[in-house]
Amino acid sequence: MSVLTPIAISMGDPAGIGPEIIAKAWNFRQKENLAPFIYIGCHKALTILPNCPPLKFISNPIECKTFFKDYLPVLDIKNLSPIFSGQINFENSACVIEAIKTAVHLTIKKECRAIVTAPINKAVLYKYGFKHKGHTGFLSDLTNTSEEETIMMLASPELKVVPLTVHMALKEVPSAITKSKIISTTKILHHSLVNKFGFNNPKIVISALNPHAGEGGTLGKEEQKVIIPAIKNLQKIGFNISGPFSADTIFTKPMREKYDAAICMYHDQALIPLKTLDFKNGINITLGIPIVRTSPDHGTAENIAGLNQADPSSLVSAIKMADQMSKEDE
Repeated sequence: MSVLTPIAISMGDPAGIGPEIIAKAWNFRQKENLAPFIYIGCHKALTILPNCPPLKFISNPIECKTFFKDYLPVLDIKNLSPIFSGQINFENSACVIEAIKTAVHLTIKKECRAIVTAPINKAVLYKYGFKHKGHTGFLSDLTNTSEEETIMMLASPELKVVPLTVHMALKEVPSAITKSKIISTTKILHHSLVNKFGFNNPKIVISALNPHAGEGGTLGKEEQKVIIPAIKNLQKIGFNISGPFSADTIFTKPMREKYDAAICMYHDQALIPLKTLDFKNGINITLGIPIVRTSPDHGTAENIAGLNQADPSSLVSAIKMADQMSKEDE
């Protein structure tokens, strides 16, 4: 695959900050030494911006190498509904979904080498009939991958972390933590750390669910009944894994220096430390699917959309990570 094969960026919700940060990322392309990328979505979401860069409409990603230096290449997805920054319109949902589908299709065909997804408004998509909890499930479906085989990694220069359970109520978490889920998640994570991040023998740690790792069973039984047996099983078959460690100590600087990635029991247990350490540069990575997908680790932020206030740092980091991870496939 040519090194000039572009990265596909889906526009996200056109009323959010996705188009704005994509435009700003293009403006920073030389300063940040960004790989060529194309915008996939409705061009009107860009032209309404105060910082709209010069656009070049393309029909094939290969054209990107000709125009990226001077223009933001746009693979336009027709959208019949009005677009206004900050004003959600569920009638734009078809265009949002089509942009993701197109980006994935081009990446599967190797016309693009990775996909970066700008933020979507899931509540709006649900009203339209979207059946998935978010990007991860949709990408699993589009790539014919079982959702059980995919995991979400949050990453920054300071930390790589995987939530074992993701979008569910806290009361549902304990029953969702199983030995098989811990083992399968660890295997996917280990494979990706070796094949996409270049670790030879990655060190993985696992957090506890309960305070003080259950305090010997007095503060909860999940550690003794589920988490520790899973860790022992993984150690027996050769994984460099340890835990469970109390969540109030596992993210201290001395601890972070001892491992390459951490698996946490639930969403906020993983995301709070990452966003506290490096909110601007944290990104989301989908592991387990046959294509490279990254995204900024923030939402649509309609409250500042169109005001030229959105910070593109997380998107820039997502583009760089997609570039790094997809070079193995060239």
